[in-house]
Amino acid sequence: MHRVLLERRLRDVHARLVQARQELAVLDEQLAVVRESADEARVRALVSETPLATHEHNEAERYADVMTRAREALCQTVQDLERRQDELLAAVGSGP
Repeated sequence: MHRVLLERRLRDVHARLVQARQELAVLDEQLAVVRESADEARVRALVSETPLATHEHNEAERYADVMTRAREALCQTVQDLERRQDELLAAVGSGP
């Protein structure tokens, strides 16, 4: 592959990696808040023992689970981009 093309792909992958890492940082902050809210809802459900409090807790837990899965998917994207970046760096380094 031509060096110019490799370098262009490397810049693209790097930009996507930076963006994914920024999104992951934001998601981590949001997830911390959502988990805290779910914990508070759990305590309220235990103390009040009302159907509404239990429902609120279940909703908060579901939302935290969805966000956790989204975080896992984003982590996988970051790992894939890091691997691709490493491959491109190796190709650029070994090229003519």
